[in-house]
Parts: sequence; structure tokens; C-alpha cells
Amino acid sequence: MSTSETPQTSPLRVLLAGGGTAGHTSPLLATADALGRLAEAAGRTVAVTCVGTSRGLETRVVPAAGYPLELIPPVPLPRSLSADLARVPSRLRAAVREAGAVLDRVDPAVVVGYGGYVSLPVYLAARRRRLPLVVHEQNAVPGLANKVGARVAARVAVSFPDTPLPRAEHVGLPIRRMISTLDRAALRAEARAHFGLDADRPTLLVTGGSQGARRLNEAITGAAGALADAGVQVLHVVGPKNTDLTTAPQVATPYVVEGFVDRMDLAYAAADLVVCRAGASSVTEAAAVGLPAVFVPLPIGNGEQDHNARPVVDDGGALLVGDEAITAEWVAATVPDLLRDPARLAAMSEAAGRRVPRDADERLARIVLAAAGWTTGPAVGESA
Repeated sequence: MSTSETPQTSPLRVLLAGGGTAGHTSPLLATADALGRLAEAAGRTVAVTCVGTSRGLETRVVPAAGYPLELIPPVPLPRSLSADLARVPSRLRAAVREAGAVLDRVDPAVVVGYGGYVSLPVYLAARRRRLPLVVHEQNAVPGLANKVGARVAARVAVSFPDTPLPRAEHVGLPIRRMISTLDRAALRAEARAHFGLDADRPTLLVTGGSQGARRLNEAITGAAGALADAGVQVLHVVGPKNTDLTTAPQVATPYVVEGFVDRMDLAYAAADLVVCRAGASSVTEAAAVGLPAVFVPLPIGNGEQDHNARPVVDDGGALLVGDEAITAEWVAATVPDLLRDPARLAAMSEAAGRRVPRDADERLARIVLAAAGWTTGPAVGESA
């Protein structure tokens, strides 16, 4: 702090650690934005620095959002016994040293981690420096990094109730304001025009952007003819790495293929139903905007995607389909009938919209500020 600064005028420095996929970067950026809004409402400022690795989505989305990004070496944990597993301790030590150097440069008042291989070295480095630590777990089943971080954290926040972490506080999953405040009906006409879709046809959105979504992508493209015969149009986000899927099937109804979509609010507004994996962000965003869903949990990992989807499915807001069952035949037999049943879609939408908090970004931001010693007043937009 310079001699001209006081605790009330100097920015609060916050370090956010997370990356790899949108599952970590999206809640990180939503929290960063909420911190800025809360600080501005209080007449103060927050300086956010993000930490990631060179391998992840954060190298593009964090700078695009206007936040500085520091990089540390990735320390992925192999899922089987191998020579790579034997190298983990030395790689972790190197990453902790790099994370410590970042902390020393940034000098944050509080550190926030979102799990994954980016966060563990930051957790260990923060503990050595006795910095306040806040951990946020996106999934219903926590990963290894957050199991470690939760043991030393000042506060532990989770997206789903009953997540098995010590002292867990259920806040929900921070999502972007363009999603949490979305009025799908009001934006529908603009959204469909944006993607070149017909204004009045039943519309299926498919988000198969991850490498693990190939089976899902192939099931949809395989059912393209049956969907078109039923009058259904498709907006299919295949992901930037699935270049072999970028050619749209030649069918009688619009079938729009996108490699990547920056305006997911428009994609959700255009759709009557979404088929997607059951990552925490996918589940939370679909439920928050009241979009009926078919969730297809990724069949690897620790089963967290199945657990993520269960609350919305049990409430009637979505269907759950196993990876082995998502075939072109299943899609053709199920999806057209669902899209031609407005009453069922309306009931699913209403059920999904009840399930998740829309203000998790602000809830988590208040926990972060409290851990740093700040107090905040009423929520943004509310009166005291």
C-alpha cells in the first residue's frame, strides 16, 4: 500500500485460482464481476488477479473479460499407476513455488480457489503464507484439490446441497449475469434470428463442445433426419476441437452448427430443449433460465455429473440418460415427441426454475469479502 492510500481508498487485492474448462472459469469470472459490483456499490474498489495454466480455456476467456492472468505449471493427476504418477510430487513442488511467487507479487488479502489442478498448488502456497482462503466446489461430489483445500480454508462454499465437505455453505454456482437475468421468452425472436433459425419451429439446442461429448454429438447428428421429419430445427454447438463435425447435415429444417458460442444467453433463449452433459455449469445454467433439459452424464470421473443432475431431474425439470443409452435411435424416439408437447415443456421449465439460486455470484462474493475483513450492506439492487 502506498503512503497516499488508506484501507478505505486502496483496492482490495483478491486472487482467484481456477481453470482448465468452463466449469471452473465461468464461476470464477462470475465471482470476479460480482466482487466489482459489490465494491462499487460500497464506494470502494477490488483488484482481481486470476491464476491458471497455459493449457486451459482461461488463457482466452480471462483476458477477454478484462482481468489479469498469471500462469503456473499444470499438475494433472493420472487416473492409473504409471511413470507419470511418480513425477507428480516433483511437479507439485515446482507448481507450489510458482504459485508462491505469484502470491508474493500480487499480495492478495484473500485467495479463492475453484478446484482442479490449478488450485491445489495455490492452496498449499496460500497456507504457507497464512492467507485467508475461500474454497468453492462446483460439483455435488468434490474433487481432490478441494478436499485438501477445504481442510485449511476459512470458508467453504458449495453449489449443491449435501456436498460432502467440512463446514460447507450452500450458495449455489456463480453464473454470468447475462444468464442469471435472462428472460428467454423476451429474447427468443432476436436469438433465433441471430443464429439463422426459423422463428416458430420447435428448437433443440445441443452443447457437445467438450472432447468427452463425442458420443452425444454423434447421436444427435445420426438423428438429424428424424428430427427434421418432425419439424424440429437444431442449434448444435460442437466445440472448437470437433472440426470433423462442423458440416451440418443436409436436412429439410434448419440445422445450424457452431464451433463456439460466446452468447450463450442467445443460445438458451432460442431453444425449447437442450441436450448436454451434466457438468455443474450446464445443469445450473439450464435450470436457472428454466430451460428443459436432457442431461447425459459423462461416464468417467467420480460420478459427479450424475449427482449434479439428480436434483433437477427429481423435481421434474429434466431427463437423465446414461451415456450408453444416448443413441440416434433414442433421440429419434424421444426428443421430437417432447418438443411437440408444450404443456410438458412448460411444466419442466417451471420445475427447473425452482431448483437453483440465481444470485450465487453475489453470495460467494460476500463470503470472499468477509474473509478479507470487509463488510457489505444489502445485496446489489436491494434496499437496506
